[in-house]
Amino acid sequence: MHDVLGPDYELTVLPMPDDYEGEVVASLVRRRAADPAGRAVLYLHGFTDYFFQTHLAEHFAAQGIDFYGLDLRKYGRSLLPHQTRGFVRSVTEYFPEIDEAVRIIRAEHGHEEVILNAHSTGGLVAALWADRVRGRGLVQNLVLNSPFLDLNVPGHLRLAADVLHLPLSRLPARAVLPLGLSTAYGTSLHRDHHGEWEFDLEWKPVGGFPVHAAWLAAIRRAQRRLHGGLRVDVPVLVLCAEKGLRLRDFAPEAQGADTVLDPEQIARWSTRIGGHVTCVRVPGGMHDLVLSPAPARERVFAEMDRWLACYR
Repeated sequence: MHDVLGPDYELTVLPMPDDYEGEVVASLVRRRAADPAGRAVLYLHGFTDYFFQTHLAEHFAAQGIDFYGLDLRKYGRSLLPHQTRGFVRSVTEYFPEIDEAVRIIRAEHGHEEVILNAHSTGGLVAALWADRVRGRGLVQNLVLNSPFLDLNVPGHLRLAADVLHLPLSRLPARAVLPLGLSTAYGTSLHRDHHGEWEFDLEWKPVGGFPVHAAWLAAIRRAQRRLHGGLRVDVPVLVLCAEKGLRLRDFAPEAQGADTVLDPEQIARWSTRIGGHVTCVRVPGGMHDLVLSPAPARERVFAEMDRWLACYR
């Protein structure tokens, strides 16, 4: 069926086994290349997010690479009325929909090479998933856009999250941490505010989603697992901004820095993903690097293209 992005985009709903909140689905969006060359990109979004970056899909489709965007369970197209937005108790809950998306791309659509491209929380999930399936040849490259490899908070708060991860994980699903909502990033992106992009403000509100205690505990467990060292067996490209800023409200400098994560942490932990990792810092890059102002995002596309040409 046609997707909300228009007739060039096909939507397939992926039924998943029920979880503790009931029915679960994921959503796979496909942009076919006019002259496909047997390669495909599978894209995973971040927290408070969904796939809407059509310029990213068009960039790959123009090179003969079919593009697939996967809205994970409880996000965007996949969010059902009874579900808590973005809530999981373990990042491994996302693995079944990634498994199924890759199966469809390879077995049903006939692609021999799959590039797994993931942003922010999706980057953390993708790294752990790729570690889990190493040796099976399911993906050939891992390209991570500002992956969520650590908490961007002072050290004592990271320690508190680690010490309290078990109590946090036992709180009710709807227990929300009193962290407050920052609008700096969302308003720097959406064209109704200070940005240039159009996206669904129900699926991606400018103030983000509430942070649930059990979700944060799950993220912290995943990050500690990565910090201990993964063994992803394909080449990995990690892209992140050159500069990070902590802002709660919009300021012009938000459009030239990562206001969500700390690029220094990303660069530090990137080498724990596998034995073949390239890390690139992008001047003027924002958190979602492909939504950065034109000079920075053009640099991002050039870096991805050059790297993918080298490591096929």
